[in-house]
Amino acid sequence: MWKRERRPKKTFHGEQRCRWISLALVSLSFTICMVYIFGIKSKSVASRTSVEFMNGTDLIWQIPDSPKAVLFIAHGCNGRAANFWDKSPGCPNCVGLPEDRTIVLRALDQKFAVLTISSIRKCWSFGKELQNVKWIIKWWIEKNKLDKLPVVGLGASSGGYFISALAAEMQFSSIVLMIAEGVFGSMGVPVGYPPTLFVHMPKDHRRMKLIEVNMDLLREKGIRVKEVRCMEFPLTPEFLSDRVQGLDLALSIKLFELFREKGFIDEKGYMRNDGRATRWKQALKERGVILEKHEFLDHIQEELNLAYGYHEMTSLQLDDIFNWFTVHMS
Repeated sequence: MWKRERRPKKTFHGEQRCRWISLALVSLSFTICMVYIFGIKSKSVASRTSVEFMNGTDLIWQIPDSPKAVLFIAHGCNGRAANFWDKSPGCPNCVGLPEDRTIVLRALDQKFAVLTISSIRKCWSFGKELQNVKWIIKWWIEKNKLDKLPVVGLGASSGGYFISALAAEMQFSSIVLMIAEGVFGSMGVPVGYPPTLFVHMPKDHRRMKLIEVNMDLLREKGIRVKEVRCMEFPLTPEFLSDRVQGLDLALSIKLFELFREKGFIDEKGYMRNDGRATRWKQALKERGVILEKHEFLDHIQEELNLAYGYHEMTSLQLDDIFNWFTVHMS
């Protein structure tokens, strides 16, 4: 805690008072911005979540009052539909990973009906699975009387490849491919292919170059494209408590100090390696740090990967993503 030093009272004249008011307004604006960017942890995506098993896979969805569009989200390898939703009596296996659930929260807040489907295997495949998901989406839209609404798609990593192929099979008003270049080189891009936004992390140089190639390919076909680059950023003592639902500030500070002590982060707070390649879980065990919830391991892992900025689901660019969806719905 910062301790204020006792100082003699000062009389503030007009210029000084204006300066302090300006600083206060800047501070308030910054606080509001950080709360908006990092999400309000008290929100939940569990109250009206529906779960169903169909055609060999699970579907989880939520429909807000007066929806204006439909959003289908495809997870990455080793992911599942349950990652996007908070655990609840109706969805006891849901885990609510921080980036995933924040995407859903923003979508619901902006009146998007959200549908998630789990891949049958570790990663998404094409052929039969593509046709199966296409059928499920169409069935779900008709069942819930959403057939007059625009449909958009978002996929990350393997899900990004899947969305890029699915968009050639069904009508999306626009799509977002996250940390994925798509499969455009192996398929013909049909007339009417939807506007495509690439959200990627340029630290992955190989993927960035492939995205540049595919953006040129789509432009040549007359398709609107745009990219959003997601950069690495430093950890702070409160970062994990700000991002992970239920993780308190004291634990967040303890983890930050442990990461700094072990050399997992540099003097400025940047991750030295991807979270997956960092032995932070082993360090917790050695130090005897016990997490209140076992799922915190996956939640922390996602946030460390995000901070490193190489290959992870991200909700930090949601303004760009939902602006893209909204602009192309008319």
